[in-house]
Amino acid sequence: MGIKDQFLSHQELQQRNYAAGISLFVSVILMLIKFWAHNLTDSQAIFSDAMESIVNVLAAFITLGVIWYAAKPKDEDHPYGHGKIEFFSSAFEGGMISFASIMIIFEAIQAFWRGERVHHLDQGLILVALAALVNYVLGKYLKYKGKVLSSVALVASGEHIIADFWTSAGVIVGLLLTYLTQWFWLDMFLACAVGLWLGRTGFLLVVKSIGGLMDQEDPQTLQTLVQIFASCLEPGIIQIHHVRVIRSGWYHHIDAHVVMPEFWNVKQIHNVVDSFENSVIQKYEYGGEMNFHVDPCRKAYCRVCSLGNCPIRVEKFVEQIPVQLEDLRSPLEPAQFHPPTS
Repeated sequence: MGIKDQFLSHQELQQRNYAAGISLFVSVILMLIKFWAHNLTDSQAIFSDAMESIVNVLAAFITLGVIWYAAKPKDEDHPYGHGKIEFFSSAFEGGMISFASIMIIFEAIQAFWRGERVHHLDQGLILVALAALVNYVLGKYLKYKGKVLSSVALVASGEHIIADFWTSAGVIVGLLLTYLTQWFWLDMFLACAVGLWLGRTGFLLVVKSIGGLMDQEDPQTLQTLVQIFASCLEPGIIQIHHVRVIRSGWYHHIDAHVVMPEFWNVKQIHNVVDSFENSVIQKYEYGGEMNFHVDPCRKAYCRVCSLGNCPIRVEKFVEQIPVQLEDLRSPLEPAQFHPPTS
C-alpha cells in the first residue's frame, strides 16, 4: 500500500487560519458598509446585497472552526481523517445563501406594496462599488489560497464571495438605471432578481457539497491520476481500471485494479505494485493512501503487454494501452484486445 501521511504543517495550518481570519475581518467591514448604503438609500437591491454579506460573515466564522477541525490527523474513529467536515461547511454555507434569498424576495415584495422610494443613490452606488471591488479581490485570494493549501472550505468561500461580487455588479447596474430613469420599481424588481440568483447559487453549492460527502466521482481528480499513472508505469503493469477516490479534505484514499502477468509469484507482484503505488502517491498533490487489487492477465492482454521474456505469451505485442480516463472508470473488455482464438 502506498501511503503519504502528509499531515498539515504548523505553517500550512497557520496560513489557512490567516486566510480565514482575513475573510472574516473583511466580510464584517463590507457588511457594515453595505448596511450603511442601505440606510442612506432605502434601496431593496442594496438590502439584498447586505443580506448576503451577513451570510459571508457567518460563513467566514464557521470556516475558522472547520479549518482547525479538518486539520486533525486520522485516528481510530476517523481512519480517513477529519477533512470531510469541509464539505459540510460548504453545504451549510449554501443553505444559508438559500435562506437569505428567500428573505430578500419577501422583503422586496413587501417594499413594493408599501410603495417605498429610494434616496441618495449616488452615495449608495459609490459605497456598493467600493465593497464589490474589495469582495472580488478577497474572493480571488481565498480561491488561490484554498487550492494551494488543499482546503475545500477556503475554495468554497472564495467562490461564494466572487458570486457576491457579481451580485453587487448587478445591483450597481440596476441602481444606475433606476437613478437615470427614476423608475423606482426597478429597485424592487432587481432585489427579487438578486434573490433568485442567490437561491440558485446556494442550491448548486449544497448539491456540490453533498456530492463530496457522498464521494461523487470528480473528473478533475481522475484526470490528474491519468497523468500520474502514465508517468509512473513499470514493466508488468498492463492496465489500470476501477479507480475510486474517497476525498476527505487534504487526505485521499485511492482504490484501483491493476492487470498484471498471471505467472508472476506473490513476491514479484508485491514488489512492483508497492513501488508503483509509492511513486504515484508521492507525485499526488494530496496526502493519502493507495491500495491496488491485482487482476491476472489471463493471456487476453498479449497484444498490449510489452513485458519481455514472457513464458506464456500466445500473441505478439502490438502496442501498449495508453492510460485513459475511460479505462480508469471501467476496463475494456478483453475481446477489444483481439485475443487469440484457441
